[in-house]
Amino acid sequence: LPKTLVPEDLPKIERIMKKLIGQNLKFERLEMSVDKAIKEFKKQGQIYKVELLEELKKEGEKRVSLYQTGKFLDLCRGPHIQSSKKAGAFKLTHLAGAYWKGDEKNKMLTRIYGLAFSTPKELDDYLKMLVEAEKRDHRKLGQELDLFSFDEEFGQGLPLWHPKGAMLRQIMEDFVLKEYLKRGYQLVRTPHIARLEIFKTSGHWNFYRESMYSPMKIENEDYIIKPMNCPGHIKIYKTQLRSYRDLPIRYTELGTVYRYEKSGTLHGLTRVRGFTQDDAHIICTPSQLKQELIEVIKLTKYILKTFGFSQFEVSLSVRDPLNKDKYLGDDKHWQLAEKSLAEAIRAERWQFRIEEGEAVFYGPKMDIKVTDAIGRPWQISTLQVDFNLPERFDLVYIDEKGKKQRPLMLHRALLGSLERFTGLLIEHFAGAFPTWLSPVQVKIIPVGKDHFKYSQKLAEDFRTNNFRVEVDDLNETVGYKIRKAEKQKVPYMLVIGDKETKGKILNVRHRDEKEVKRMTVRKFIERIRKEIQERK
Repeated sequence: LPKTLVPEDLPKIERIMKKLIGQNLKFERLEMSVDKAIKEFKKQGQIYKVELLEELKKEGEKRVSLYQTGKFLDLCRGPHIQSSKKAGAFKLTHLAGAYWKGDEKNKMLTRIYGLAFSTPKELDDYLKMLVEAEKRDHRKLGQELDLFSFDEEFGQGLPLWHPKGAMLRQIMEDFVLKEYLKRGYQLVRTPHIARLEIFKTSGHWNFYRESMYSPMKIENEDYIIKPMNCPGHIKIYKTQLRSYRDLPIRYTELGTVYRYEKSGTLHGLTRVRGFTQDDAHIICTPSQLKQELIEVIKLTKYILKTFGFSQFEVSLSVRDPLNKDKYLGDDKHWQLAEKSLAEAIRAERWQFRIEEGEAVFYGPKMDIKVTDAIGRPWQISTLQVDFNLPERFDLVYIDEKGKKQRPLMLHRALLGSLERFTGLLIEHFAGAFPTWLSPVQVKIIPVGKDHFKYSQKLAEDFRTNNFRVEVDDLNETVGYKIRKAEKQKVPYMLVIGDKETKGKILNVRHRDEKEVKRMTVRKFIERIRKEIQERK
């Protein structure tokens, strides 16, 4: 471009777009040879389209499709609407730098972001949601609430958890782990690195190599930082010969894994390079499969509802019936797994859609999206049936007749990535976590120095009751301290003055209530304890 674009240019571009819409310009599809297209776009100076065309040529493409719209010729697979007059409501929203192909080694381009909807009302509703989403942005709130940070010198995509953020994560981890153990899961731990050979055996090195970090040499052997937890869990299973009486075995691990993401795709906590999964692998017999799936779905529903989500979107990914050759496992196992997954979802009375051809090569899977407080869907939980790893690692169990049989394996992550789930929670609650989740549940605000001692004693009493409490004993006004606590979105604030010190009655402010309530210390403790127990 002859000049660098600025936000003030966007309304000007919108005006030209509206003129083009009024001209009822047709979108006409053309086809031509790759060589002719390269020649045409070289003439126009479209160096990036030429690069794409040359790549297509190397891949063996002979012809490509283009679209003519007025004077504009575009390289595009399509399809398009018939004419510009069919365009609905739109708005250009902002500009951003973007590396060509998302690679920081390439040139920085300018990307224009826009929105398009069928009607002006849909666009208007979405724009209002965007305003709300900006207020809830977990990157902004994470900084304001002192939860986490990123540091370029430390490394991109690697979050540093501050005390309050680490506490929030610990609360989440403690809750889910307790629930898993109650349901018969066994806690395991596996190292962060392993020999490269094990990931060759598992198939990850061939199938996910682009997302894995380079090997490191340790005593002339190649080791790699783990992208998945499953090989370690399999090795634990294989330390003993298992009987059908031992199954199902449910291993769970809050395991941190590392996957390469291009710097242009990193986004706060929701897209990082190191993340912790609430991972589990269930090894079971074919006859146990359906019941295990039902139990996982029940658990998923309970966990997500406890975190405040009530709307779910469920999809079941199955094989492409016309191209079964690209999947591992026999028809019998696939039919059993797909049928069992569908029946398990129906058992919980969930509506679901079937996605043909979206199964992973080693088995069908179920994905769950939750809807946040402002209506946005987030992909969270996944449940996969695996025929591949039991085969690759020669997993067996001894059946009732004393014969070796191959078990099935379920991969299950209910929160998915704890980093991503934390980002979702921050945005869902706009940083105002319910009392049971809040890193600081009570902020004690002494009016003056004479009230410090009693405030500290009160804090000790609360800590004895396992409440998370802070005393703001800085030399500032009470009003300023209250505003600070409100900005930190602490659920409860207690202002301690002469009356409170002498009378043992608390002056209780809740962040969501305008009215200040007075109650005894005992009644206040009972109130918080009940909120925590009920996870309101």
